[in-house]
Amino acid sequence: MALNYQKPYGCSVEATLAVIGGRWKPIIIFHLMENDLLRFGELKKSIGGITQRMLTNQLRELERDNIIHREVYAEVPPKVEYSLTEYGKSLQPIMLSMRAWGAIHIELSEDA
Repeated sequence: MALNYQKPYGCSVEATLAVIGGRWKPIIIFHLMENDLLRFGELKKSIGGITQRMLTNQLRELERDNIIHREVYAEVPPKVEYSLTEYGKSLQPIMLSMRAWGAIHIELSEDA
């Protein structure tokens, strides 16, 4: 099969990684899978090591790709909640497979 470089992605794996790849996006998605709805501060607290700027950028990208929904409430102080969209929830089998593979990899790494 010849690759068509006129398209934005060379293959479907590349398309998937463009949306959920990187250090933080899978972790954000996983936390939202487990909690259904989280505020910005709750997400930041639950993800050790992520900066506020990085979390904001990653959330914007996930929102742009229709993976998460951002709900802003007109309150003082501002209240913003994040949840997975139905499309985002379709990533659950991938995320669970990644978790299972990671657990095996950790175990094998410790045994080596």
